[in-house]
Amino acid sequence: MNSKNKFYLNRTVKKPWGYEYVIYNDSSKIAVTFIYIKNGHKTSLHCHPSKKTAFIVLDGKASVQIGIYKENKRIYKSLSRLVLRPGLFHCLEAVSKKGLYALEFETPYDKNDLLRFKDKYGRKSKNYEGLQHTKKNLNKDLVKFKKPKVGKKNLYELNKTKVSIEAIKNFKEKINRNDSSTSAILDGSIVNDKGQKVISHGEVVKTKTLEIFCKNFKIKNKLVILKVSKNKSR
Repeated sequence: MNSKNKFYLNRTVKKPWGYEYVIYNDSSKIAVTFIYIKNGHKTSLHCHPSKKTAFIVLDGKASVQIGIYKENKRIYKSLSRLVLRPGLFHCLEAVSKKGLYALEFETPYDKNDLLRFKDKYGRKSKNYEGLQHTKKNLNKDLVKFKKPKVGKKNLYELNKTKVSIEAIKNFKEKINRNDSSTSAILDGSIVNDKGQKVISHGEVVKTKTLEIFCKNFKIKNKLVILKVSKNKSR
């Protein structure tokens, strides 16, 4: 793993708009970052020239600008998902009183793959935050995801949502078309009979869409799936 990436694995990065920390990583292949943005604050309008990024909103509402034009905005609520190709400028703004809680997926894992176009906090020409903007994660209650063994499922609670991470080699469950949850592939791929990839790590889709793919194509080796659903117990 790149030493610069390794530096951020056990640190919370303080941002002028809130904070973030890496909650899961698989070497340099993929990283999942937990993000909190304060109400009325927003990220820079930025892009990642080389990596694909995706988001799942956990709690709160986000106004997301896609591209460099202000009119290209859309509201994203809890369990909403967003996938961005490399080089696509974007900005997330928290528009709910509680702020915005989200998971960000980056493929490959590279915090320094960043180009800022505009920033209200004066960081336009600056790189990703360094040591002076971080602190060590000493809180034992801080949630960190772990990769499960095949056939096992790890369960977590995070900001009014249930998060599960499961490793599977085949899919046997009945497709639930009323399932409103969202899933992300952390490892592996689904391929056709010729070995062509249908979907692979770093993608975020409706869980029922992923289930349909699993039924109609085949899993190559295994899939590690992160699933986010609303916590009905609250």
